[in-house]
Amino acid sequence: MSHFVVPNHIIVGNGVLNEAAPILKKRGNKAFIVTGKHVAVSDMMKKLISLLDENDIRYVVFDGIIGEPDDVMIENGVDLLKNSDCDFIIGIGGGSPLDSAKAIAAMAVNGGSISDYNGKEISGEILPLAAIPTTAGTGSEATKFTVITDSQKGIKMLLKGDVLVPKLAIVDSKFTVSSPKSVTAATGLDALTHAVESYTSKKAFSMTDTLAVSAVKRIMKYLPLAFNDPENINAREQMSIAALEAGICINNSSVTIVHGMSRPIGALFHVPHGMSNAMLLKECLSFAVSGAYEKFANLGRKTGVALDSDSDKSAAEKFIDSLKTVCDVCQIPTLEEYGIDKDEYYSKIPKMAKDAVASGSPGNTVRNVTEKDCIEIYKKLYA
Repeated sequence: MSHFVVPNHIIVGNGVLNEAAPILKKRGNKAFIVTGKHVAVSDMMKKLISLLDENDIRYVVFDGIIGEPDDVMIENGVDLLKNSDCDFIIGIGGGSPLDSAKAIAAMAVNGGSISDYNGKEISGEILPLAAIPTTAGTGSEATKFTVITDSQKGIKMLLKGDVLVPKLAIVDSKFTVSSPKSVTAATGLDALTHAVESYTSKKAFSMTDTLAVSAVKRIMKYLPLAFNDPENINAREQMSIAALEAGICINNSSVTIVHGMSRPIGALFHVPHGMSNAMLLKECLSFAVSGAYEKFANLGRKTGVALDSDSDKSAAEKFIDSLKTVCDVCQIPTLEEYGIDKDEYYSKIPKMAKDAVASGSPGNTVRNVTEKDCIEIYKKLYA
């Protein structure tokens, strides 16, 4: 029997923020809003603040999340929260503010350093969380995970616990329309990675399989449309739904080799998470496919890139080729094009391979993954 954990309440659609007012009022009287500098001065924040004002909900804004979050940002947020008299938390933004909201909530009631909880199950009674994503990709609004960089060790820490699942997820696709094309691409491909990895994970089961296939089909169809036509409201809404579906999937079936190998690249070379996933997607899944031909083949047939008459091996390979096509459409750069120095990159490969395996995510891959395997895949990215 597998557990299936989701947010207590999900509101999803185009322009649905105002529908959340009655539920937000039940969460508390004063909100601690976690966000980044850009969203803090955006129309999205103005709409949220207006909603809170109209419903007599006071608030404090912490906009100290700059780029991908690290332990210092979280400590600063915890300090402000402890002195704020807030009784619930709202994270608004991309994956970084949402992850940060979870980490701040957790560390406000747990002692020690955040690094003490790397890879461990976080428990305890934390303040209620509401999550409002402004990108379609990370799925953080539906997960029990948060990824925070250890600024001293140069690693991305994976913290987890059912208590971190937001009580309320407000998935308003209107908030994603202003995303730059590069963000649309990176976050959309992050969602695609979530869906494919959760479907082909050792931990996959019927509930997540259903949502994963749905998410993959949506993303393969609508991500190119959202990327090429940012004002396409239907494409934006479909991508928001897909990101939510994929987030629920990884919350219950986890991720595999791509995420495991992606985090070290992000930590050491500051590549945005979704983009580093996309850079790794074809090489990692080309390695993983031999352990799960049937499942990769099913994705190929469901997305229409393979025929029913194709062998599982052929259908699986056609699907992986189609992922490369989507990455090309979304203009994902190579490591070299991104500006990473080859010699510096190669010098970090042993550490990245060790950190990747140690994260535990590659262990969810049906095919066994070793440090040596990771080293060879990292080398293929920058031959």
